[in-house]
Amino acid sequence: MNALDVKSVLETALICAQQPLTVPELRLLFINEEDASRVPELLTELQSDWTGKGVELVCLASGWRFQSRVEMMPY
Repeated sequence: MNALDVKSVLETALICAQQPLTVPELRLLFINEEDASRVPELLTELQSDWTGKGVELVCLASGWRFQSRVEMMPY
């Protein structure tokens, strides 16, 4: 897969997940070891891709998840 496809898979999994997902859990989405090894790097890129939007990708102690930005709380 190219990087854009891998990022799309990660993004979809994180948006649809009921709880934060760890890097090892996200790596299980990929059969190809090369794709799996790029997960940490592409998560950082996804964080950047979502800059300036109403939600953000964050890394918590329990894993990665999307959440609303603090400045969106009044809405």
